[in-house]
Amino acid sequence: MPNEMTEKRMRLRYAGRCRLCGTTLEARTEAVYERSTKTVRCVACPSPPQAPSHDLDVADPVVETLSPAMEAEPAPAPGTAGASARREFERRQARREERIRTKHPRLGGLILALSDDPQSTTAWNSGALGEERLGHGLDGCASDTVRLLHDRRIPGTRANIDHLAITPAGVLVIDAKRYVGQRPALVVEGGLLRPRIEKLKVGARDQTKLVDGVLKQVELVAGLLGDALPVQGCLCFIEADWPLIGGAFTVRGVDVLWPKKLYPRLAAAGPFDASVAEAHALLAAALPPA
Repeated sequence: MPNEMTEKRMRLRYAGRCRLCGTTLEARTEAVYERSTKTVRCVACPSPPQAPSHDLDVADPVVETLSPAMEAEPAPAPGTAGASARREFERRQARREERIRTKHPRLGGLILALSDDPQSTTAWNSGALGEERLGHGLDGCASDTVRLLHDRRIPGTRANIDHLAITPAGVLVIDAKRYVGQRPALVVEGGLLRPRIEKLKVGARDQTKLVDGVLKQVELVAGLLGDALPVQGCLCFIEADWPLIGGAFTVRGVDVLWPKKLYPRLAAAGPFDASVAEAHALLAAALPPA
């Protein structure tokens, strides 16, 4: 029988690992919580000798007292990929339609039928499509080992993070970009006698600003997590013109790749670790849906 002063038999809120035998303990599994070490062990594992403790941590956020009517706390919802970009596109489109119909009551419908939305509006549709398609593919990789968050708002700004993938190997901050038929490339300037400068080129344009944006998001997420998990930035280009061989590269520490190169990284993330669930919950609370 566990020592009631230093141990308690509980139902795990999140999955964990027995500190004695290493067995993975799924969420809602009965286990023994050791207050002195703040770890769990299998019910079948014997109680190790423990010194008496007078500074007990009675309430721990990872576990809760076993009760027949108690339900496991659900994982945070991942959110909807591309939701904020889709809303902005529809808002701009509706405002343009209202403006034209108000100005031309009789011919408004004809004008709308014969004209296209401006590029400033269609860009939001293109961005939404990219986030939606990548989000759908990422959802196919989701599991207890791989937790996802989509379209998360950065508090205090109008910016958002497209996708977050939380895995035992670390957290991927993923920015989806849809550049149809254009090829991303790494451009290196300087070298032996001058400082090395890495730039991102997409088609004929310098798009290094995209790397700057991802690095800011990585810094934010790393600040929220501390040393819990490493954080890596990714620029994922959808429908770009990638070569048949090679193609993926890293610029200033940010991985530049496409969906089929990204998904296998999630599948090879490693066995479950309790830090995945904890980081997932923390990021979901700190970065609400956009």
